[in-house]
Amino acid sequence: MLDRLYPDIERMTGTRGPLNAFLDLDQIPVANAQSGPLAGLRLAVKDIYDVAGYRTGCGNPQKYQEASPAAATAPAIQALLDSGARFVGKTQTDELAFSLMGLNAHFPSPVNPAAPDRITGGSSSGSAAAVAGGLADIATGSDTGGSIRAPASFCGLIGLRVTHGRISLDGTMPLAPSLDTFGWFARDMTTYDKVGAVLLGDDLHRHELRRALTLGALDGLVLGPQEADDYRGMVRHVSSVMGTPRTAEPLSHSTDDLYWCFRKLQGYEAWQSHGAWISQSDRMLGPGVKERFEHGAAIDAATARYETERRDAFRIELAERLGEDGVLVFPTVPGAAPLKADSFDDLQTYRERALRLLCLSGLSGFPQITLPLGQVDGAPFGLSLLGPKNSDQQLMALAARILTAHQRRSA
Repeated sequence: MLDRLYPDIERMTGTRGPLNAFLDLDQIPVANAQSGPLAGLRLAVKDIYDVAGYRTGCGNPQKYQEASPAAATAPAIQALLDSGARFVGKTQTDELAFSLMGLNAHFPSPVNPAAPDRITGGSSSGSAAAVAGGLADIATGSDTGGSIRAPASFCGLIGLRVTHGRISLDGTMPLAPSLDTFGWFARDMTTYDKVGAVLLGDDLHRHELRRALTLGALDGLVLGPQEADDYRGMVRHVSSVMGTPRTAEPLSHSTDDLYWCFRKLQGYEAWQSHGAWISQSDRMLGPGVKERFEHGAAIDAATARYETERRDAFRIELAERLGEDGVLVFPTVPGAAPLKADSFDDLQTYRERALRLLCLSGLSGFPQITLPLGQVDGAPFGLSLLGPKNSDQQLMALAARILTAHQRRSA
């Protein structure tokens, strides 16, 4: 049916390269500076960001066909180009960026180079595959519910969810604006820092991050004994730099309460962003994505206001726990990436467990970085550090110290 409505629909459902990371689009020249801090680095761009001359498809064939070529490049992407990065293509995204598994019903699934029998994670699936597979040095993604942090953990990469609002999202497809953030992937901290210097500037938070904290409710979300043992090993790397983490007083909000607060706010805002377009005709949304939008359509404004009040109370409480110098240490996700052979229901169960870990940064708006410190069954498993508002650069500096300690211990 789609091919009758849109004769060149196959252009938006094809990928190029061995990892299914890049979209198979006509390559349009994109100018970049010939010198600068990112000179010589290859840049891949998630297909929710405008790049001049390209249509922004957002992981949906109809969206692509109805879009006009972008007149200008999104400011955050332009800043990378102006700093010398060289554009090498647009990458696959989960449909309308509303998924966490890296499985888009309209595209062949990206390959996870670090664990080919496992998923890449989403929604920044193609970007994670491109960097993990060495096809790009930097790849942009976005993080609303975990779409930088989860793929980074699954693919053995570094990924920062920045303080909400710190990097411009002009020229970007919105999903849930009070949760949406810009993000990027890299394989090493040196490259990651170069991008951060271009996009973040100096931290407004001036206090040294020196007090490591854990929460038992979060540590208990790992999948099983093997994951728990590996996580304890990752914490030892943190301890070698920051000292043994102290167990913080439990939050008054349960992980289930925070999960549902996040789900309701994300669903409500996603429907406000895309509901009118979805309602115009049958958009043939893929499984999971369709149901999540339907869930959002059923949430009313009164519920969103109530959950916003709950969110505000949580943000205040978490800020008090962190203080000026605290860092929360916890597993990025429950374990290694799910297997590609897992059932849809098993993937959904993993997703819901993962969101109980991932939602803290989204609801608070505070920065969180995931580091590739662990492995389970030979597949990557990341540890996260969450700091106070606007401590992004300090988190990155702390991450660099921890990664260096990890490399020395592993040598």
